[in-house]
Amino acid sequence: MQCIGDISEEVWQDCITLFLQTGMCCDAAIVANSPPWLLASYPEGNLFQLTQEEIQILLAREGREKLFLHGITLAGTKCLLIRDNLYTEGNNTMDLRTKGQSRGSQAVTVVQIESVYLIVVGQKGTEGGPLNLKAFEMAGYVREAIHQHMAHF
Repeated sequence: MQCIGDISEEVWQDCITLFLQTGMCCDAAIVANSPPWLLASYPEGNLFQLTQEEIQILLAREGREKLFLHGITLAGTKCLLIRDNLYTEGNNTMDLRTKGQSRGSQAVTVVQIESVYLIVVGQKGTEGGPLNLKAFEMAGYVREAIHQHMAHF
């Protein structure tokens, strides 16, 4: 059986491009948790700088309450945790907001898709709710692409 990590970087980059074309986000990345690594990212954004440690903290199932207290850092940018349903059946999303940025704060959504995670940063002025809904919708397309890819092997 093929694993998600066997899907080519090109497929993941296509997913990133598709999301960026919605006009709602300015940055996106797809990460895996086992082992933690960055599968694809928008080369002109900041998420390409995500570290393995940041990915591990973001996706850890244990100690999630600490994220509410201390926030989380993504690609060197400190974020506040707004809502954590990442491991809630049927939702699988997390909402964050960047903080302390000279250009203003931005909404960030993380959505689980099979065994990978899509991280998107909203355009300035994009609210977290609509960004979350769009990310959840786009996750369906990515899920479909994964299943189509797997069907070819």
